[in-house]
Amino acid sequence: MPKMNAFYAQSGGVTAVINATACGVIETARKYRSRIGKVYAGRNGIIGALTEDMIDTGRETAGSIAALRHTPGGAFGSARYKLKGLEENRAQYERLIEVFKAHDIGYFFYNGGNDSMDTAHKVSLISKRMGFPVTCLGIPKTVDNDLPVTDNCPGFGSVAKYVAVSTREAALDVLSMSKTSTKVFILEVMGRHAGWIAAAGGLAGTKPGDAPHIILFPEIPFDQTAFLKRVKESVTKYDYCVIVVSEGARFADGRFLAEAGTRDAFGHAQLGGVAPVVAHMVRDNLGYKFHYAIADYLQRSARHIASATDVRQAYAVGKEAVKMALAGHTAVMPVIIRVSDQPYRWKIGQAPLSKIANKEKMLPRRYISRDGFSITEACRRYLSPLIRGEDYPPYINGLPKYPSLKNVPVPKKLKAGFVV
Repeated sequence: MPKMNAFYAQSGGVTAVINATACGVIETARKYRSRIGKVYAGRNGIIGALTEDMIDTGRETAGSIAALRHTPGGAFGSARYKLKGLEENRAQYERLIEVFKAHDIGYFFYNGGNDSMDTAHKVSLISKRMGFPVTCLGIPKTVDNDLPVTDNCPGFGSVAKYVAVSTREAALDVLSMSKTSTKVFILEVMGRHAGWIAAAGGLAGTKPGDAPHIILFPEIPFDQTAFLKRVKESVTKYDYCVIVVSEGARFADGRFLAEAGTRDAFGHAQLGGVAPVVAHMVRDNLGYKFHYAIADYLQRSARHIASATDVRQAYAVGKEAVKMALAGHTAVMPVIIRVSDQPYRWKIGQAPLSKIANKEKMLPRRYISRDGFSITEACRRYLSPLIRGEDYPPYINGLPKYPSLKNVPVPKKLKAGFVV
């Protein structure tokens, strides 16, 4: 039986370590050249397969692929593009299989979050129906840390480290000027439905009175009266108040504090910035001078402060995905299994995509304090190991050195049949 080629695609918002996963996939596949032919990457994610716009990673040197391990962003381009249901738009899936068949692609590695796991699962189903079975592996990636089954998601540990460090450093800045200047500082972090990233801000403080003094989670309905009372108490007692707020903070009726009224490519509500909403609420009701910051893309692209644990795990899920595929497993995802907290030990297992696709893992209530404004010790035990260790990229003249790939295109074999 002739060996088949592989297709790898990055999906959704990128992370500081998604390229480490790409490195794990490509380097491992190269070790099994007798069983896997070429490794193609989708230019701009799954769109690259639909439009037959693929990259031949075999044209890259071993050094360039190895350098992906310390490079942020998406080396091959990612996309927010959700394939609809099989029956709703079967033509899209048929187009994927048509491209895979034309290029002898028998392995599909889809590196993304909830929606991506759903796509990988559906491709595994329709490829069988079309008589060209493709081995499909989902590979976990999301800064939101909301994929079920896996203990944590590659990408989250580095964002958590960035948020914890930034909260601690900003708090020292605000405290030093609080007597005569800013009293309230607000840091807005990602997390549409799950408060994992906001919770990471809680790692900044280690004793009573340390910042952050308030964390606003999506899981806890926002109560303006209770919130303003806590802000006033903090300023009165400590002379300042540091707040970490998730972009998905919402009222009891489900409305986001910062909903803009528009939708993104996945159909999710577009959020318009909760930090200024909260800041003006504080000023209008309490009169305190404030400053706010929106971490936005900075938190997910900060490779210079990536967690060493996160880098190792990101590489490991890519490596193990290839091994699972070669062992005959399909429609599964490598998952991280926590063996112990102290010392922190973990291993890679696997779970069927059917148990992961389109499902979200919220921050457990036991990880949030009774008053809803901070994290518990159980949450601290869970989070702490994920931000440990430093894995700095190489620096030249004071700046990190990141590679530029050739990204040589794969010659097309089909007529243009899909337009994004």
